[in-house]
Amino acid sequence: MATAAHQVAATFLSFLSSSTHHLAPSSVSLGTTSVLPVSLRAAGTRGPRLAYRLRGRRVGAAVAQLPTTHPEVVSGEKKIRWSSRAVRSFAMAELEARKMRYPTTGTEGLLMGILVEGTSGAAKLLRANGITLLKVREEAANVLGKSEMFYFSPMHPPLTEAAQRALDWAVNEKLKSGEDGEVNANHLLLGIWSDDESAGHKILYSLGFDDVKASLLAKTADEEAAMSPR
Repeated sequence: MATAAHQVAATFLSFLSSSTHHLAPSSVSLGTTSVLPVSLRAAGTRGPRLAYRLRGRRVGAAVAQLPTTHPEVVSGEKKIRWSSRAVRSFAMAELEARKMRYPTTGTEGLLMGILVEGTSGAAKLLRANGITLLKVREEAANVLGKSEMFYFSPMHPPLTEAAQRALDWAVNEKLKSGEDGEVNANHLLLGIWSDDESAGHKILYSLGFDDVKASLLAKTADEEAAMSPR
């Protein structure tokens, strides 16, 4: 009996081994649940990569540049600096997108990243108004739906168009101010709020955020940027 069982197990393992070479590359089905296509999962390899260097527990903002399509920055005509808090928020946004099993990092991910980082003026304002990470996660699932159980996000989920617009808005607002300092998480949150159609804006609105709170945040954004360490 034992020999027969071993033979069956060996046959089954051999079948699995040979089957992996014949799976269709476009999708994989587990029971009745479809996993997202390989082409979509592969999009993560083309997404922006965050280049930063860890020094103790701090991220050196001087060596970190978040992705932007702002023409003056892309051409090198203008230089910007991102605060370490903004950089950490972006890194946490990618992580939150992976936790939610989303194929991309959207404005909802950026919002969650700000809350996970937790030390910026933006995060403190959100918490003071009852906007917490758990509430944002719940609203994100309501707005965008839940991902499939067996789907795994790419290591660096690429930005959605709305998330890229939020980053570009933050850069543009900093450049328009004409003041020295860094682009920080406050600018990033205002960039999320600036797009009425984005998931992040809808989540914020549903949780009680409004233009009055955004105006209050805008007043402190440049003050915090000016006080940021070089």
